Amino acid sequence: MICRLCPRNCGAERTETVSGGVCGMPAAPVAALACLHQWEEPCLVGEHGAGTVFFSGCNLRCVFCQNGTISRGDVGRPITAARLREIFWELIAQGAACIDLVTPTHFTPAVLEALGEERWPVPVVWNSGGYEKPETLRLLEGRVQVYLPDLKYALGEPAAAYSGAADYFDRARAAIEEMFRQTGPYRMENGLLRSGVLIRHLLLPGELENTRRVIDYVARTFRPGEVLFSLMSQYTPQPGAAGRLGRHVTRAEYRAAVAYMENCGITDGYTQERTSAGEEYTPAFDLRGISALAPGGK
Repeated sequence: MICRLCPRNCGAERTETVSGGVCGMPAAPVAALACLHQWEEPCLVGEHGAGTVFFSGCNLRCVFCQNGTISRGDVGRPITAARLREIFWELIAQGAACIDLVTPTHFTPAVLEALGEERWPVPVVWNSGGYEKPETLRLLEGRVQVYLPDLKYALGEPAAAYSGAADYFDRARAAIEEMFRQTGPYRMENGLLRSGVLIRHLLLPGELENTRRVIDYVARTFRPGEVLFSLMSQYTPQPGAAGRLGRHVTRAEYRAAVAYMENCGITDGYTQERTSAGEEYTPAFDLRGISALAPGGK
């Protein structure tokens, strides 16, 4: 295919076996891990964990990405859409509270094929960096129950410097509003998110003004009870990080962000303890759960 799935509109030729574009991936899925993941928001984890599939490649390539080995590395195994569908059912059989698709945008056609037309017994979660095209998201209508987008930036300067996407906010804003159009106000059932939009924002060191502008947008655009908001403090300096990104978020920065969020009237959502910033929150991308089980389940 000539790929125009994301706002990069790079027009790269991507086939089942030929990689291309900013994401650097073929059209067929490449995944690095499928597991019950405990480190999503509580409303997605449930008793056993979110049934998470970590896809390889990304259209943003953020310099601070904690999943850099798969987002801009070469870790991952090619699979078919049929195998991806099997993985979904295997995770459900393990007790997954949801099917959590991490960075799936560049594999949208294959994900749709794997999902098929039926209603799954747990919510399907589209867990993305927020840099999406509404036209692509519209293909997912009725097939995805929960959207879990990042809203990384509201300012162009850090978006350009850290993710090479000066247009990030305009693109993410349009995407999030399309997501909300599809799902409507969030719906909880027994403490679990069954449908809706949960917007994530990672506070970056030295970028408190960017965080304030993100909060302003959410508070201005959505009424209480419409979306959930998750303010994250887990930024961890990556190898080679320099300047502002060479340190953790300070206690004062995070307290200021939480206070601003509360003052803006955002009460539906989550905040993190600063102890969430650590390497133990990044899973080992060891290809578990990706290959088909051998006869006998081994």
